[in-house]
Amino acid sequence: MFTGIVTDIGKIVAARPSGSAGGGVELTVQSGFDPAAIPLGASIAHSGVCLTVTERTADGWKVHASPETLRLTTIGGWQAGTRINLERSLRLGDELGGHLVFGHVDGLGTVESIEPEGEGYRLRFTLPPELAPLLAVKGSITVDGISLTVTEVDDQSFAVAIIPHSWTHTTLSDRRPGDLVNLEADMLARYVARQLGQKR
Repeated sequence: MFTGIVTDIGKIVAARPSGSAGGGVELTVQSGFDPAAIPLGASIAHSGVCLTVTERTADGWKVHASPETLRLTTIGGWQAGTRINLERSLRLGDELGGHLVFGHVDGLGTVESIEPEGEGYRLRFTLPPELAPLLAVKGSITVDGISLTVTEVDDQSFAVAIIPHSWTHTTLSDRRPGDLVNLEADMLARYVARQLGQKR
């Protein structure tokens, strides 16, 4: 479980085909986190994707992404030098600064536009049709692991307002129109939608 509050920007050091029978990709991640404080088997959100630490390195760790994860997320496009948002898993007693996040990507969006707005920016993303019923103005969504508040939404897209801190302390400043992003809908909205669907 995560909160969508990014605490470090990591970098992909290497991305190579996994040697396991199931295929996939092994990623080596460089981070400012202390590797000694991260146990093997720990869950870390990598730009919104929950992955398990399989090995520690001098300045980071290794994780494995399965073929299914590659199909459903942006990880297939990651390569050496790619910057990613990182968040360690939530512990009981931690402050919930964003919203509850699983780290399970619901779909891919595309950056439609990036416009300056005051001291920050307004970003608009395409929205997979199946996620549209789960978004509402003032509701939450996770974009590449970042907890954001929806400012506009229709059946095909949504917009968010980005403050300068979020712009400089996440990978949003790396994004350009046409880029793909990982999206995860608010878990409470998902459960409400399911309950309403069952009552019809």
